[in-house]
Amino acid sequence: MVESGTRWHPAVLYQTTGQGTATTLRCDLCPFRCVLREGQTGVCGVRRRVGNRLETATFGTSVRHWTAVERKPFYHYRPGLKVLTLAAPGCTFRCDYCVNFRVSQVASGDADLGELDPATPRELVAQAAEAGAAIGLSYTEPGLAPEFTLALAEAAGRAGIDLLWKSNGFLTPAALDLVAPVLAAVNVDVKAADEEAHRRLTGASLAPVLDAVEALRARGVWVEVTTPLIPGASDQPSQYTEIARSIARIDPAIPWHLMRFTPSFRMQNEDPGAPAELAAAREAGHAAGLRYVYVERALGPEGRATGCPGCGTTVVRRGIWELESLDLVDGRCAACGTRLEGRW
Repeated sequence: MVESGTRWHPAVLYQTTGQGTATTLRCDLCPFRCVLREGQTGVCGVRRRVGNRLETATFGTSVRHWTAVERKPFYHYRPGLKVLTLAAPGCTFRCDYCVNFRVSQVASGDADLGELDPATPRELVAQAAEAGAAIGLSYTEPGLAPEFTLALAEAAGRAGIDLLWKSNGFLTPAALDLVAPVLAAVNVDVKAADEEAHRRLTGASLAPVLDAVEALRARGVWVEVTTPLIPGASDQPSQYTEIARSIARIDPAIPWHLMRFTPSFRMQNEDPGAPAELAAAREAGHAAGLRYVYVERALGPEGRATGCPGCGTTVVRRGIWELESLDLVDGRCAACGTRLEGRW
């Protein structure tokens, strides 16, 4: 249920057909394409019909704090960059393991929509500019906030501030066409290997997610992919091997981040992921042809380091969520001159 104090904002990406009381309104933001009655919200819980128009409760942020770009995670996008991280409420998925359910799971009632931060896009951009930082939308689903993203982009363009997303990638082609031109980089979660497992975990289809990875890459957005090794969805060798192959078919230079499963939300009784699983998945990624495969914490500094694909020299060293050293010259290995894909 949406709280009465929430500030609603006109939304984009919807269609109306018919006239009068017979008018149909369809949201075209995500592949669910919800057809809404008067006052009804979509599957996401944050877009609603009022009369013959659509409104969003995501024009603003319920989270605001500073992080390093490595924490998004982005390992091949401007290492060491500081990011002002924001989160509008809501998500199109209903993942049982969600660690951010208190702000993401609005539709199920596990998250309270509440009041958004009253800061304007211009104020947020000014804050980022003063710190020499980018702006990132994360923790919830930024794809539900195209209006907020576009307003940030309008202010950020004048200040030269990059916009980053951490997204589930569950968007329509029309939504991707709208937001891709203003995004510098997107990290997309690929949570399962096949349709059945993905639907069981998220309530949504996998195909649009993989399509989004490919579409964003084709539009010149820097893309990285994250896969948490979730019991029953992505923690078995056949599952993470197929995910690696799917990414490699799009582009073997896409960095792949493997995340340890942490029991949370409705999966609190599951065991935490084992480091041996992550090590095996990393090997599977390399075997599938991926050039850059990372494990954030469970395998220590070696799991976070970037090796030159030409000579094997370690060219980027990272601590936990921070840059330690960068041995690249104009994006090339200082030892052998091999160019590493990324935005260095």
